[in-house]
Amino acid sequence: MHIRDAVEDDAEAIAALADAPADVVRNLVHDRSVRVAERDQRNRDPNVDTDASDTELLGFVSFDAHEQTVHVTQFGGTREACERLLAEPVRFAACENMAVEVLVETDAAEKTAAVEAAGFFDDGSGPMFRGSRTIRYRQQP
Repeated sequence: MHIRDAVEDDAEAIAALADAPADVVRNLVHDRSVRVAERDQRNRDPNVDTDASDTELLGFVSFDAHEQTVHVTQFGGTREACERLLAEPVRFAACENMAVEVLVETDAAEKTAAVEAAGFFDDGSGPMFRGSRTIRYRQQP
């Protein structure tokens, strides 16, 4: 698995993972820090030119920072990819001496498992999101 910065060409694949319109995701890529996990391409022929549309995205995470907290705004994909991707905002927060916060819908078991495996702790109820209750998870790197 390879982690890299998202580019605009990733919007369609991220949109499919996020169940969101591609134009919204394009804005996300421009407005936030967005990382993607793609299938490791080591076994590909190095003489064949590839671009973002040729890769298989396994997951994504978007985040931004304000005040003393890095906020994970969205994430999705395979559980393994999510665990690896959540390390990106944690790494950024550690460099800036900030906390990290992520909200997870209470019925999103795979996301909850990924967040907990990435070292976040339950910090209580979060706000309603798309008509669902959320749990606030935090980490102080």
